[in-house]
Amino acid sequence: MSDVLFVVSEEGYWGDECITPLESLSAAGYDATVATPSGDPPVIDDRSVDPEQVGEETAERVREVHERDERLNDPVPVAAVRADDFDAVVFPGGHGTEWDVNQDTHARTLLRETIAGDNGVALVVCHAVGILAFARDEDGSFLVEGRSVTGFPNEWEADIVDEADRMPDGRKLPYWVEDEVKAAGGNWDAALGQDESVTVDGDLVTARGPESSNAAATTLLQELEE
Repeated sequence: MSDVLFVVSEEGYWGDECITPLESLSAAGYDATVATPSGDPPVIDDRSVDPEQVGEETAERVREVHERDERLNDPVPVAAVRADDFDAVVFPGGHGTEWDVNQDTHARTLLRETIAGDNGVALVVCHAVGILAFARDEDGSFLVEGRSVTGFPNEWEADIVDEADRMPDGRKLPYWVEDEVKAAGGNWDAALGQDESVTVDGDLVTARGPESSNAAATTLLQELEE
């Protein structure tokens, strides 16, 4: 079995956090399946394909893959897949995950069963790390309790939302990832003094944000090889 599942937001995923691991794993010989909460095609965050935000090269590459990749354009519903059928499950980030993926009971089950299984590895990136604040073990404990994680930090969020936690597009941010993950018992360190931040704790790999996309993909491949 050499299969990887990507659980991608329909409310706005960050392009590079999905596309870079998707391309890296495909190049390494893994077959990738894309799932979204409802089975509709994922929606990309416009800022993640804005040359002024991410640079012209990244914007062009990400937009092209988003528009042309058959896996992204024809996803399956999250409820229709099982963790046991995949070597790894990847949760790309983006603010949109706070409205759908992180709140989806089937996505949480996928994460729990991947980490609890004998062979699976989960990669959770950026705002998708917020799912750890809601996912629980079978005994009811928070999945993240006592685990070392990184993710999108409060310091960065404060530069994006206004005083009422409204996003640039006017949506009200429902929660701050760092606050919720800490409250659920996670050992949080976003390594703000470093250019990249990727943390491995057992079968759980977390990554801070877009600039860690390459490191996240490389780390996941190393974990799969081991």
